[in-house]
Amino acid sequence: MAGGNAIRGSRVGAGPMGEAERGDSAPRLHVSYFCASGHETRPAFAVDAAIPESWDCPRCGLPANTDAENPPPPPKIVPYKTHLAYVKERRTEAEAKEILEEAVAALRARRAAGEVIY
Repeated sequence: MAGGNAIRGSRVGAGPMGEAERGDSAPRLHVSYFCASGHETRPAFAVDAAIPESWDCPRCGLPANTDAENPPPPPKIVPYKTHLAYVKERRTEAEAKEILEEAVAALRARRAAGEVIY
């Protein structure tokens, strides 16, 4: 008798080799989504699944919808605001000038009193 391995030619964890052994796949529906960059994405959904209204484009990351003539616009990017920009939203120029004069007067009073200011 020839020595050998009974499972030669197969790897551990190998599953069935064909669809006949796995069973039929579920019926699918391909839906086209269009982004503002002109890309078309066609993900597959089960026929009885709820189809989402929007989908993220895998190429550019922009939102996409099913209307080829009217894709959603790219989201607006809000620039980073500095602390000064927020202060200017809350204060007018006159208020800022008044606050600055009060702060300078307070510093001059502390210096006149001999306090060390760094």
